[in-house]
Amino acid sequence: MEHIHGTYNLQLVILSYFIASLASYAALDLAGRVSLTSGRARHWWVACGAISMGLGIWSMHFVGMIAFVLPIHVSYSVDKVILSVLLAIIASGVALEFAGRPSNRISKLVFAGLLLTAGITSMHYVGMAAMSIPITYKPGLVVLSVLIAALASYAALWLMFFFNRPESRHHWVYKIGSGLIMGLAITGMHYTGMAAAHFHQVQAIPESLSRQLESEVLAYLIAAGTFVAIGLTLFGNFINQRMVQKDQRIRENEQWYHALYHNHSDAIVSVDREGIIKGINAVVTTITGYSEKRVIDRPINQIIEQIDVECSSKDTIHAWDQPDLEQRHYMAKMKNTQNELLDLSIAVIPVIIDDTHVGSHILIKDITEETQAQQNIRHQALHDPLTGLPNRRKLDEVLANTIHACEQKQHKFAVMVMDIDRFKMINDSLGHSIGDVFLKEVSHRIVTTIGASHPQATTNVTLARMGGDEFTMVVTGEQADERQVVCLAEKIVEAIKQPYRLKENDFYVTASIGIAMYPEHGAGTDALIKHADSAMYEVKKNGKNGYQFYTAQLDSELYERIELEGYLRKALERNEMVLYYQPQIRTLDSRMIGVEALIRWQHPLKGLLAPDVFIPLAEETGMIYDIGNWTIREACRQMKLWHASGGPLIPVSVNLSSQQFHQSNLVEQVQNALIETGLEAKYLELEITESMMMDAAVSTAILNELSALGVKISLDDFGTGYSSLSYLKHFPIHKLKIDRSFVTDITESHSDQAIVATIISMAQNLKMEVIAEGIETKGQLDILMQNDCREIQGYYFSRPLPASEVENNFFVPLRLLGERNTVFHSV
Repeated sequence: MEHIHGTYNLQLVILSYFIASLASYAALDLAGRVSLTSGRARHWWVACGAISMGLGIWSMHFVGMIAFVLPIHVSYSVDKVILSVLLAIIASGVALEFAGRPSNRISKLVFAGLLLTAGITSMHYVGMAAMSIPITYKPGLVVLSVLIAALASYAALWLMFFFNRPESRHHWVYKIGSGLIMGLAITGMHYTGMAAAHFHQVQAIPESLSRQLESEVLAYLIAAGTFVAIGLTLFGNFINQRMVQKDQRIRENEQWYHALYHNHSDAIVSVDREGIIKGINAVVTTITGYSEKRVIDRPINQIIEQIDVECSSKDTIHAWDQPDLEQRHYMAKMKNTQNELLDLSIAVIPVIIDDTHVGSHILIKDITEETQAQQNIRHQALHDPLTGLPNRRKLDEVLANTIHACEQKQHKFAVMVMDIDRFKMINDSLGHSIGDVFLKEVSHRIVTTIGASHPQATTNVTLARMGGDEFTMVVTGEQADERQVVCLAEKIVEAIKQPYRLKENDFYVTASIGIAMYPEHGAGTDALIKHADSAMYEVKKNGKNGYQFYTAQLDSELYERIELEGYLRKALERNEMVLYYQPQIRTLDSRMIGVEALIRWQHPLKGLLAPDVFIPLAEETGMIYDIGNWTIREACRQMKLWHASGGPLIPVSVNLSSQQFHQSNLVEQVQNALIETGLEAKYLELEITESMMMDAAVSTAILNELSALGVKISLDDFGTGYSSLSYLKHFPIHKLKIDRSFVTDITESHSDQAIVATIISMAQNLKMEVIAEGIETKGQLDILMQNDCREIQGYYFSRPLPASEVENNFFVPLRLLGERNTVFHSV
């Protein structure tokens, strides 16, 4: 047979490439669509995509064949054309099915690539066989065309798989580029296969080709079918993509809504306008204990009644059917299934659809912990953390409310201000931790006394701790008359004075109570507390351990006290403090053996003031430290001056206050005073009281340091306190001082005589010196001498004198006597 040579129509070649690229683009687009669907929709998209892609590849093939122009007339077999179309569709279906099921297994990719290669190759050569002329092939080019088909198949599968992944913002650019590459591979395979074919001349048309289609008609059918199929596919994909995107946004919005609804920290109950519960989230069950099955499709009114809501405004519970469509907020209390009372914050939010109110979301927040926290904060703000009693702020509220109520009803009430006497001594000597324990016990005793005094109406007495050791009581109701107030005050004073067991020792304190009555003693909070304070300070001034009502006279005394404090703060810098000295006498020969330094204040207006007038004020204001240190230095200076002037070489004793004894730098202050004045330490005697030695560890350390300096320690007011006699064994004490309270009635009281005799005997047995103070009569002196008391001090021999009088009355005669004795012995 004669070989026929043909030529290509360039326009149809370009058209075939365009068709291949368009089909490839459509296939890539469909690959992404198939991966997003499942079920019947997936099968439908795979079928449509396979038809569209298969027709595209097949159309490219036949347009490419028509582009090859032979010098003879060529027609095509319908059966083989249809078979080639089916092969192209099947191959495309394999590709889309693989692209829609992502897999990392290489074996699946290889198998699908082989099927697609076989399909495309079969489609091409079956289509070539449909031509009405004989064809022979070059084996090498046929193999090359198969390889190109395989390359195109694997490239198509990989690209389809790639476009299954989340698309980027420029995915359409990638798809167009990939479509052009795939189109080039498919057309390359086709034209390689065409190059492998040799067409031969025939003399007659076989009978099997009687059902032929003319090439021109076939070209029109191919072009029309291809563009319609691909166009419909792309358009359908576009429309479907828009719908899917819309559905996706709807699903996303629903998921966002469900995420907010079901994961919200507040309970959400959704009801329609009739109040029927349509939905709840999990927090509803957590808060109330009721599951969704128990409340869904039930009226919320039944649920509210069943759960026992206690709402401040029950009308707002039905806010879902209100026509004003406004959000409503309110507070409520509710009992859950465990019968726990919960505090709730509830918001009713209307649901509006197409301007129609269809129901409401009820947001319920469990604020029980927040409410309790707020209550705890308020309680802490209004109560004393140590005792748990109301504090000053709470007392102000109580007083304001009480004044308002009593003003309207014309009732009266009492304000009682109480201060613990000697508390500072306990706090300083035993430490703040023991002081706190002591204050708790004091508050417990007061509360117990109040309850025991008025068991039927204890709420009529409000006890508050104002700070430190100061307490205030507000007494209202039946207990507010003077007789009942006095009875309460007496019982509290009696309860406070009972011993306290602290650090294995008994300690005794007293209470001073000032009372102001409303409205006689003031109509306002400040006035009542101020006047009760004034009465309390009057009790302290008059010996403590008692109570007193306010009187108008106390205002002037309080003013004097404030004025006195102002002058006292400037007394040292104005050199108004002076020391008086009381001689201490030896009974054997009536010679002076020492002096006690006693401070006085030369007030610029009031004249000379005794220490009992200003020392308590100095201790209260903290000025006692400066005054005490000045006293030590001045006493050392004066005694050194007397020594330098010819003697006699006797010691000076100085009283220490409790605060001064416990100051951190007491030893340093004493040492500095001795160094500055040049006085030898053995000539300084410090007088302490038993109350200063309550904390044995602290007191021992201080006394040992002072003793190490060479300073002598004298125990003042011995026998009046409650300390243990073991102190005398453990502490470096050199002298005992018998208090004047045992000396005053010693001539008449056999008990006092026995006590004094015991103290003298004990001191002598312990190798201690002993001195009695407060001797004013010859009878007192005789009894003391009969009991072998060798040192005395009192007005019987001399009152306290200024330094100049002590020198003129005692030291100058001694010096003159010493000079005469010296002259006599020399003669």
